[in-house]
Amino acid sequence: MSRKYLSAGKKAIVLIVCAFVLFFAGVIYSQASASERSVILDGITINGIDVSGMKKDEAIEAISSEVEKYQDAEITLKAGKNTLTCTGSDLQVDIESEAVVEKALYYGETGNIIERFEANQNLNNGGTKDFSITPVVSSAVVATYLEENLSSLEKEAVNYGLTRTDGKFELVEGEIGYTIDIDDASSLIKDYVASDWDGDDCTIELATIEVEPVGSAEALQTVTDLMGSFTTDYSTSASGRKTNVANGASKINGTVLYPGDQISIAEKLNPITEENGYAMAGAYENGQTVEAVGGGVCQISSTIYNAVIRAELQIDERYPHSMTVHYVDPSADAAIAGDYKDLKFTNDTEYPIYLEVTTNGSTITCNVYGNDTREEGRTVDFVSEILETEEYTTVYQADNAQGIGYMQKTTSAYTGYVAKLVKVVYMNGVEQSREDFNKSKYKKVDAVYAVGTASGSADATEAMNAAIASQDLATIQSAMSQWNDSALAEAAAAKKKAKEEEEEEEEEETTDTTLTDPSLTDTSSLIIQ
Repeated sequence: MSRKYLSAGKKAIVLIVCAFVLFFAGVIYSQASASERSVILDGITINGIDVSGMKKDEAIEAISSEVEKYQDAEITLKAGKNTLTCTGSDLQVDIESEAVVEKALYYGETGNIIERFEANQNLNNGGTKDFSITPVVSSAVVATYLEENLSSLEKEAVNYGLTRTDGKFELVEGEIGYTIDIDDASSLIKDYVASDWDGDDCTIELATIEVEPVGSAEALQTVTDLMGSFTTDYSTSASGRKTNVANGASKINGTVLYPGDQISIAEKLNPITEENGYAMAGAYENGQTVEAVGGGVCQISSTIYNAVIRAELQIDERYPHSMTVHYVDPSADAAIAGDYKDLKFTNDTEYPIYLEVTTNGSTITCNVYGNDTREEGRTVDFVSEILETEEYTTVYQADNAQGIGYMQKTTSAYTGYVAKLVKVVYMNGVEQSREDFNKSKYKKVDAVYAVGTASGSADATEAMNAAIASQDLATIQSAMSQWNDSALAEAAAAKKKAKEEEEEEEEEETTDTTLTDPSLTDTSSLIIQ
């Protein structure tokens, strides 16, 4: 009996060994055939698209429409009440078509022995296999896209503020805003695209972060005192300059600075363009007066500067003009130029500051309101003092495009100065201290006149050039009188007339002699001649 069972056991072992031999033989055959495989096996699809019998390139082409679907699909990003719609292409979604096609091509070759065997058995038994497309996106790319479009997804908080009408303050209530965390949102979008997205239009909800408004009604109730004020005149300005002063002032009027806030006047005024309300007007450029968009805005910054220093706020950045200006004393100006000259100051008090900047067509006034905690009876003033003076000269330059007699100023003159502003502190009207506050240097600019030298006479041109070389006005004017075209024409006419008169006199003398010569009294001889 035991022998019978032993014999049966041996048979079972033999059968198992044979099965394994056949199994490994099938796997080896499968691997050998797969390594030589150039087309995808029957029964295989990618995202439902049949790629059976296709070569690699053919399969990539076959699923291209599916790839385009992911690129063209609309993805709506929602943050609070705001939405931003983009496409897969905007987020640079990558489908990795080649990778999924290779998986399909080498199905039955990859994985462990059992997985390979099962894959081949599946297809041999008439089964199918579908490979899904997996889109991927870079967190860094998504983050960059979100940063560039953040304004569409966030709501800025409205800070508590003030308006001033008819001499009275009115409160502007603050409103809560919200924003998103760029890193968290990028990770969420990346995971959604890779795991949950089927390529159809979709909406992704982004978490928001509340942004509290700055300030409070209680803090703004402390703004009651006029801490500094200054007015400058622009009544004689051209219309373009008046437009610029009024336009720029409106962009700063009503600004509230909370404790520690810094303001850049240039940032408030920018961009200096016609689209932003500015016009052409006179401005300084490289030591010259030129026409430029926004000419005159420096009067705004200079007016504000003088009000702020009288409020004794912290000045962080201030530059003088290249030449003196007419609306404030030397060293009391504050220039704005490109990105290299700006007026910046900080509210270094413990209470909010309100800037009122108004115009009336003739003057601009800046009033600085706050909670004045300075000692009662303390007042300040600022005095301009000239340290050095460099007088300008007048320069005459030849202009061969203009005729003699032409003289025109091409460059206005400016006296050069080194000046300082002195801060004077009073207590109940009695001077307590005097200290240097700033120092400024202004360029000397010579007056330049163009003097015409063009003439039809080389002598006249030479004479004018010689006169201009002397740089003496009297000499130049004398030459202009002597050698201008009118004078030359009159001289030529007089010379011609004198010559004609001389010729007439000579003719008369000849006639008289002929008629009185006794040898020529025969009339017939005269006729013959």
